[in-house]
Order: sequence, then C-alpha cells, then structure tokens
Amino acid sequence: MFVSGFTFIRNAVKYDYPIVEAIGSILPLCDEVVVAIGNSEDYTRQLIENIGSPKIKIIDTVWDDNLRQGGQVLALETMKAYNVINPKADWAFYIQADEILHEDSLANVRNAMLQYKDDKQVEGLLFDYVHFYGSYDYVGDSRRWYRKEVRIVRNDKAIQSYRDAQGFRKNGEKLKVKNCGGIIHHYGWVKPPDKQQAKQQAFHRLWHSDQWLTENVGDKDAFDYTKIDTLKRFTGKHPAIIAERIKSMNWQFDYDPAKQLKPKLKYRIANAIERLTGKRLGEYKNYKLL
Repeated sequence: MFVSGFTFIRNAVKYDYPIVEAIGSILPLCDEVVVAIGNSEDYTRQLIENIGSPKIKIIDTVWDDNLRQGGQVLALETMKAYNVINPKADWAFYIQADEILHEDSLANVRNAMLQYKDDKQVEGLLFDYVHFYGSYDYVGDSRRWYRKEVRIVRNDKAIQSYRDAQGFRKNGEKLKVKNCGGIIHHYGWVKPPDKQQAKQQAFHRLWHSDQWLTENVGDKDAFDYTKIDTLKRFTGKHPAIIAERIKSMNWQFDYDPAKQLKPKLKYRIANAIERLTGKRLGEYKNYKLL
C-alpha cells in the first residue's frame, strides 16, 4: 500500500499555523507528503524544509488574491497539491494546516486503509473531530462545529476539493465513505489574540468584500474570544506532537458561561436533544456513509 499525504500553506509563521505538527502527525502513515507552499511574507518555506523528512515534496504556488468568493482559492490550492501526488498512491491523506491527527489513531487509520484498499466502493475515510476554542482547555460543543469530515480519499482524479476545501466531491457527488476510527484535533481557533485577529482579517478576505471586513472583522489589534456560544472543558489527551506549543501558550483565556452568546430557541432545543441522545437533528453531512 502506498499513501500520499497532501496539504497547502501560506504565511504559517505570520498567522501561527501549527503546520509542522500537522504534517508530522501524518508522516508515520505516509510514503510522501506533498506540501503546496503559497507565496508567503515570512519564512514558511524554510519552516517546512527544516522538518527534514525525505518524504516531504514541496511545490511552490502563487495564490490568486483576486479570487474573493466562497473561499474557492483554498480548494484550488488543495488541488495543486493533490494533482501531483505519486500516481501509484492507493490513498491520499489530506491534512489542513491547523489539524493534527492524534497518535492514538495511527493503528486504526492504517488498518482502515488496508481493509478498504481494494474495495472500490469506498471512496474515502471519515474522521471524528475535536474543535478547540480560545485555549487548549476548551472545545466547542454546539451545532456550529462539524463532528466528522473526510480526510483520506482515493487517488482518483475525478475527486475534487469542494467549495472552500472543507471536503471533497466525485463528479459532483458526495463521496461514499467508511469510518476509520481516527481522531483529528482542530486548533484553528487557538492562537494568540493578535495572531487570531490578523488571521481573521486575511482569511475572510477570501470570502468577502472590504466593506464586509470593515463591518464584521474590523481593525482591532486583538481577537475577542468571548463572542462564542457553549464550550466544555477538554478532559482528554492532546497529541504528543503539540506538547511544546501548548507549553508556550502566552495568553489568558477564561470562559464564562454567563457571558456566552445565546443561541436561538430552536438551536437550544436541538443542542439539548443532542446532549441527551448523542443525535444531531438535521445534521449536514458532507459525505455518504456506507
């Protein structure tokens, strides 16, 4: 079995992306990892080179900064990496720059790839997600956070990155997938407040006009982490690969449930049902589970 990893990144240092840890988390499962490095304003390329793994294959790209609709540029950059993976790859493991595969999942993921390698009905493998917010101590537990997503797909050029690179489609249809037993920690909402604010200003530029940015993101120096609905304290174990980053956290985040944003009544009811039953009513699924 041959496994290609692929990802994209731009301005990893400027916006404090844990891309080194993200790549490192999937390296044990991959025979190669293609990294599409966009035209950056910092030393992102050096950062990736310094990982020092012979498995890593860097391609240099230029982002279309004039494309400001629906985050499409993210899907385009994803495809630049996906399109140059080794032709003999059976599976392609996609990891985003703020996602980390937990090392406790490595055996499950490898076994799933082996189990379904020759079952062509299975077009992708599905992962469980844990979304951190504000600090490494709290996770989102409301409907705004997706619970599962496809991160391993077949090496099939009919498969394309979908919309803003959240998931994938094959000939316009959702992928048929199996659960792989893997857990991915998403740390995109855990950054120093100044880095988070800068990231939000750059990130939303991929979707919205300058006027929208002014009205909704603003020019503040620091991101306001208090504008959130429900969170719960994380009681699990972080991936070992991110331990040093956690130790270096240099900002304070205190979650006060009394100050949380209040969801609409229908969402409060749906959240309550989910906590009681584990079922999410009307959940959007970016895949077809076999």
